[in-house]
Amino acid sequence: MIGTQDASETRPPSGPVIDPDHTARFARAHEDAGFDRILIGYSSSRPDGAQVAAYVAARTERLGLLVAHRPGFIAPTLAARSFATLDRFTGGRVAVHTITGGNDTEQRRDGDYLDKEERYDRTDEYLSILRRAWSSAEPFSHQGRHYRFEEYGSEVLPFHTSGIPLYFGGSSEAAYRVGGRHADTFALWGEPLAETAEQIASVRAAAVAAGRTTPPGISVSFRPILGATEELAWERAHHILETIKSGAGRPFFDQARHHHGQGGPTSAGPTSAGPANVGSQRLLAAAAKGDLHDRALWTPTATATGAGGNTTALVGTPETVARALLDYVDIGATTLLIRGYDPLDDAIGYGRELIPLVRQELAHRRATAAAAPAASSGPSALPAGSAPDPLGSHR
Repeated sequence: MIGTQDASETRPPSGPVIDPDHTARFARAHEDAGFDRILIGYSSSRPDGAQVAAYVAARTERLGLLVAHRPGFIAPTLAARSFATLDRFTGGRVAVHTITGGNDTEQRRDGDYLDKEERYDRTDEYLSILRRAWSSAEPFSHQGRHYRFEEYGSEVLPFHTSGIPLYFGGSSEAAYRVGGRHADTFALWGEPLAETAEQIASVRAAAVAAGRTTPPGISVSFRPILGATEELAWERAHHILETIKSGAGRPFFDQARHHHGQGGPTSAGPTSAGPANVGSQRLLAAAAKGDLHDRALWTPTATATGAGGNTTALVGTPETVARALLDYVDIGATTLLIRGYDPLDDAIGYGRELIPLVRQELAHRRATAAAAPAASSGPSALPAGSAPDPLGSHR
């Protein structure tokens, strides 16, 4: 994930809100580190994601662009043309991350007064139109609950005939229902393995209920904290936690509070009002059960930040964290989204120490799976835990 300003939960912002040099340096660091795709976030106060993506695309060569997009503020036909145009200019590097919006206060800042259930109903219709607009060579008309138009036809279609990949975020029943129907990849925040497996099952059940024969891929997000030894990794983790608690990143918290519609930090905790969105509620619930889960999942950073986004950490040596990431692959994750509490330096470090380990193990699994049919006359099958490369672009 990249931003246009140097900022984090661990320190105040540095430089202007839109810092072109930092944005380009940040994007190129991800490309050089071996990331396949970067997420460009969305809120009512942030720079426009599509324009940030266009700027980044002009300064990178292969890096995929996952643009967060909130349905309801522009017509789906216009969104279809906008993303298809960007996709053509970038040679097919665009994906769209759909965020329906889990907080009424944040939605109203851009003039949206629908309640949560109505927003998901609108998203359902919106994504149906988007898909058709990206695949239709002939004009078509539509009359639905939220949108109506006649004889829409566009001369610009996505770079790939398969269209533009749709990611989808959310943790509510409504999110499972709509994302299960439309998403190529359903995005979750990093919870313990058992809870993540439950969410994956819910997404897959929703996909089956929608009549899909192939379920969405699953993305899981974490904030890895690495060290040369386990002791150094935990020392760094606790230093990050104390820095967060100290208020050094207060301006970042203020921005997150604005985005999530929460109150500000208090002596009792990071916010005076809890988060409205289910994803943040789930992270805080996991944190309430204990600080450390499974192999390396650490939750105090979620508590300290009010779970304003993907805030749970994986702590340990690169080898430990790589194994922890692969634990999620074993239960169904097909994409891993990672970002650090020291965003630029951590991206560089992940490229040196973490990503190669994950790729190496996944390559070994693929080679083992490919060799299996030659060693057996029975039907071929992937071994338990085998999966596509989750650090690669979703296809």
